[in-house]
Amino acid sequence: MTRPTSKADTIAAATPWAALTRRPVLALFALVAGAAVWHAVPSVAAEAAVVIPAPADDIAAASVSGPQTAVFAGGCFWGVQGVFQHVKGVRNAVSGYAGGNASSAQYDAVGMGNTGHAEAVRITFDPKQVSYGRLLQIYFSVAHNPTELNRQGPDTGTQYRSTVFPVDADQQRVAKNYIAQLDKSKVFGKPIATTLETGKTFYAAEAYHQDFLTRHPDHPYIVINDLPKVDNLKKVFPSDYRAQPALVGGNA
Repeated sequence: MTRPTSKADTIAAATPWAALTRRPVLALFALVAGAAVWHAVPSVAAEAAVVIPAPADDIAAASVSGPQTAVFAGGCFWGVQGVFQHVKGVRNAVSGYAGGNASSAQYDAVGMGNTGHAEAVRITFDPKQVSYGRLLQIYFSVAHNPTELNRQGPDTGTQYRSTVFPVDADQQRVAKNYIAQLDKSKVFGKPIATTLETGKTFYAAEAYHQDFLTRHPDHPYIVINDLPKVDNLKKVFPSDYRAQPALVGGNA
């Protein structure tokens, strides 16, 4: 599939027709069969989920107080946000940027691939309902492919890298140990490319990026790349799946 030069030209309209200039292959499908085709493609085009063991190390709920925060980067933030919005215990999941500075934390700049930022998602969660380790398991299993270096699916560049941004020493320990555990198990068949970056500030993305998967479920990029991830969450982690997403804009 041809890598689009930017998602920006598709956002305003957020319809299959908006993607015609950036995805020639998708355009062909749209012209031939219309919107119905989009829902027949994901099982072929999307990354398959990988069933992986839970982390041997985790952060006990009793050791922390109140809501906790996790920050993950795994390609386009539309899909990563959409997955975690459907996880029980997640109170909020915000698309944004992490790894660079405040002045470059905006979509057009980050899209150039030279700001140090990655498209990331900040997850606020209740550790009594879902642990940090469980979120990591979902992140590695269904939210993205952790073996891809500086890319995810059709998107390439360091802004689409696989990175965990630990907010404290405990998260750093658990994430580091889990990556080592997964590499040792060889469950992915390839080395984990995920990096750990500490001490980085998260910056929320523009409003039009928030809740994108829920607001535009028929957008071809979402249908092909991201809806299958939510479906995989439901299949692989049924006890953690929630049908009603925790939206940035509220659920009204």
